[in-house]
Amino acid sequence: MRQDSSPAERSAALGQHPVAGAGAAQADGAVALPRPPWLTARLPVPLPRVAVRPLAGRVAMATLLLCAAAVVVVSTSGPNVLVPRSTVAFPHWFSGPLHGLIPQIGPHDQTLEIGFSAVLLIMSVAYLVVVASARLLSMRLIVACIVALHVILLMSPPLQLTDVFNYIGYARLGGLHYLNPYTHVIAAATHDPVYRLTTWHHLRSPYGPLFTVATYPLARVPLPVAYWALKLVTVLGSLGFIALVARIAKQLGRDPRFAILFVAANPLVLMYGISGFHNDVFMLIPAMASISLLLDGRDRSAGAVLMLAVAVKFTAVLLLPFLLIAARPGGRRVRVMQGFVMTAAPLGLIYLAMFGVSIPNLSDQSTLLTNFSVPNLFGDLIRIGGGTPGLLRVANVCVVLAIAYNVRRRGDWLSGAGWSTLALVASLAWLVPWYIVWVLPLAALGTSVRLRRATLIFSAFLVLTFMPATSLILQQLNINTMNGSAGRASQARQHVLEQ
Repeated sequence: MRQDSSPAERSAALGQHPVAGAGAAQADGAVALPRPPWLTARLPVPLPRVAVRPLAGRVAMATLLLCAAAVVVVSTSGPNVLVPRSTVAFPHWFSGPLHGLIPQIGPHDQTLEIGFSAVLLIMSVAYLVVVASARLLSMRLIVACIVALHVILLMSPPLQLTDVFNYIGYARLGGLHYLNPYTHVIAAATHDPVYRLTTWHHLRSPYGPLFTVATYPLARVPLPVAYWALKLVTVLGSLGFIALVARIAKQLGRDPRFAILFVAANPLVLMYGISGFHNDVFMLIPAMASISLLLDGRDRSAGAVLMLAVAVKFTAVLLLPFLLIAARPGGRRVRVMQGFVMTAAPLGLIYLAMFGVSIPNLSDQSTLLTNFSVPNLFGDLIRIGGGTPGLLRVANVCVVLAIAYNVRRRGDWLSGAGWSTLALVASLAWLVPWYIVWVLPLAALGTSVRLRRATLIFSAFLVLTFMPATSLILQQLNINTMNGSAGRASQARQHVLEQ
C-alpha cells in the first residue's frame, strides 16, 4: 500500500508503525514525540521534545474511567439536563441500578452542563495521552479498561439524546401495533407507554430495514425489558466492533493497541455514542467484518456482509468502491459484487413483503440542521442564511467529488475510504457528535497520518461545539447560529416533528 504521508509525518507518535519508527525509544520506556514541523518552522526558539511514559498512559486511562463513572452516577441521581425526557418520567428501570448513590442535583442546573463540558475536555486530553502511549501499554490493561468503560456506561441512562426510545417506539409501531413505521409515525400510537419517552412523534422512521425488523421482537416484551435488552446488545455490539478493529489491525500487520485506543477511547464515542446507545454500531459491525473478510480473501462473503451494513444504514455503501479497489485482480471484484447483489436480492424481496414500496425517511434528516453542522456554520459565515437547500446540494456534490477523487487516486484504499467518510460527515446538515465513529476505524487502520490528524482535529471541533458550555457562552454573547433563514425553517420543521 502506498504511504500517504511525508517522511516527517511518518515519524509522528500517532503514526501506525512500530515504536522504533514512531520516535526514539528511551531507556526508561518513554517515547519521544517529535516537534511538529509546521510549528518549529515558524518559531526560532527550539521547543522541547515531549516524552510520554507508560505511567502517563495508565493515569490517562484511569482518568477516562473516573470521568465516565462520575457522569453516570450524576446522571442517575434524578431527572436532569444530561438525560432528555427524564423530567417527563424517570422510573427506576430507566435510571438504572446506580440511582440514589448521590443526592439529586437540580433538573435544570447549569452546573451540570458546565461540569459535563469540563469532563469532556478532561477526557479529550486523557484520550490524546492514551493514544500517544498506546504502544507502551499492555494489551491486557487496554482490554480491561475498555471493557470496564463499557460496563460503567451500560449503567447509565441515555445521555444527551434518547434515540433508544425512538428505536423501541418504531419497533412497537410495527411489531405490536402492525403499522408500517415508514408510512406511520410514533404519534399513531399515543396510548403506547413508550410514547411519552420518545422525541420524534411525527417523524417516519429513518432507520434501515434490517435494523427495523431486528428490533421487532422488542415489541413483545415489557418496556423495561426492551430498554435494557437494547442497551445490553448495543454495548456488546460495541465491544464486538472494537474486537473487529483489532483483528483487522493484526491482519494488516499493525499494532492493534493503537487501533483499539484510537477508536474506543475517544470521548465522543464514550459519552455520546455508547452512553447514548445509538444504533451506528450495528452498521459498523458488518462494515468492519466486510473488510476483515476481504483481507482473508473471502470476497463473496465480504460483499454479502457489506450489504447487511447498507441495510442497517445506507451510508455504509460508501465503502463498496474501496472494497472493489482492494479486491485485485478483476476476478475478485466480480466475486465481491456477486456477494453484494446476491444478498441484496433476498433482502429486497423481504423488504417489499413487509414494507411495500415505502422507504426510510431520509429526506427530513438530510434537510434538518443542527446548530454547529459545517454547512450551517459556513452558510452563516458567508451570510446566505445558514445551511440553505442550495448550499446542502453543493455539499453533496463535494462529497461525490471527494469519493471520486479518492477512488481515482488508487492509494491506500482504507485511507481513501476514511477521507471520503470524513467528507461525508462534515457535509451532513444533521451533524451529531457520535458520527465521528464512522471515521475513526478507517483512520486508525489506514496509513495516512494526515487523515488521523484531520480526524483528531474534527473530533476536537465536535467536542468544543457540542459541549453544553458552548451554547451557554454563545447565549451570553447573543450569538445564535440558527438565526438565519435556513436555521429558523429547520427549527420550525423540527418543532412540528417533535409535537
